[in-house]
Amino acid sequence: MKRVWFVLATFLVGSGGLFVYHLLTGVTPSRVALHVELFNFDIYWYGILIVGGIMLGGAAVSELVNQKARLVWREYVPAALLKQPLAVARTGPETKVGLPAEIVKTLAKRRIQTVGELLYAWGLDPRGLGLNKAGQRAVGDYLAAVPGVNPQWLADAPWRVWNPEHVWNGVAWCLVLGVIGARLYHVLTPSPSMAALGIHSPLDYFRQPFQLINLRSGGLGIYGGVAGGAIGLFWYTRRKRLPGLAWADLSVVGLALGQVVGRWGNFFNQELYGRPSDLPWAITIHEDYRLPGYTEFSRFHPAFLYESLWSLLSFFFLLRLARRYPRELRTGDLTALYLILYGLGRILLETVRLDSRTVSLAGVDLGLPVASLVSLILILTMTLWIILRRRRRL
Repeated sequence: MKRVWFVLATFLVGSGGLFVYHLLTGVTPSRVALHVELFNFDIYWYGILIVGGIMLGGAAVSELVNQKARLVWREYVPAALLKQPLAVARTGPETKVGLPAEIVKTLAKRRIQTVGELLYAWGLDPRGLGLNKAGQRAVGDYLAAVPGVNPQWLADAPWRVWNPEHVWNGVAWCLVLGVIGARLYHVLTPSPSMAALGIHSPLDYFRQPFQLINLRSGGLGIYGGVAGGAIGLFWYTRRKRLPGLAWADLSVVGLALGQVVGRWGNFFNQELYGRPSDLPWAITIHEDYRLPGYTEFSRFHPAFLYESLWSLLSFFFLLRLARRYPRELRTGDLTALYLILYGLGRILLETVRLDSRTVSLAGVDLGLPVASLVSLILILTMTLWIILRRRRRL
């Protein structure tokens, strides 16, 4: 996790300095990070930060998955095998089972020098050894001949399901379906600020089909993104014969970290800010981005910062649980806790946010933000689920 901590610390220091600069000057950097002259196309900081958050979160999940794999590996493989050096094949009166010297050298470059380490790498995926098919066969034959090696470890090792490569192979599916889900959530619950584009209800999107895919004008809902990402994760884990809910438990740790970074995109876009405020940390919003009815105000609650900091605390909490209490936690606990934590934070955030869609019943506006209602449902459902599972265990 050292690289994750370094990148996170660098980001927090850099973003903190940028925020202090904004408070002192009232200047917000341009939302455009790069202009591609050849295509007359702008690349926004919003997209860069979301992708960066996903990559950082993925790196954290990869580290957690690797730790999980090694924990399972140590549970199954005896200590004697873990430390047993690799044998080099010899000829003559002292002939014994071993590996060709060139294969041993290749494995040593990958820091594989014991039978245990070789079993670990083989169990994840023999193709990761950096050997051709002949070399892989030689390694397989060697391991099968080592006393104490369970043939099941060679055919389908218990730690196979925790191969860190699955993080990067599966993230594409989660990302694509996450974006679709986030967009669909927004289309069904468009924020009031979309009225500037002629969008007052979900039906207006279908009257203006182009706006359905016009992501550059805003419109991604986090709950839809989580739901879409969950579908992508379920599809991938089912296809690869992986424990889906167990993978979700580690994925939500990375999701919380990704939100820490991604929410700063709203700062550059000057959007999703809170009510007018004179607090020392209130942000200045340019008049071009102020909501109708608030044009006379210039400083507002930094709602993006509140959610980013809440996500940071959630990340620390979930990470500590995942690393310190892996045996005490039941499958699904971390996923439920993430939904509870985010739900609580979102309800608090909605008390200061301005641009929130509210629940209407029979044409009557109840004044309750849709996100708060969804949060309440998730909190109650997940809390009840955890309690019932614990009682059944007792």
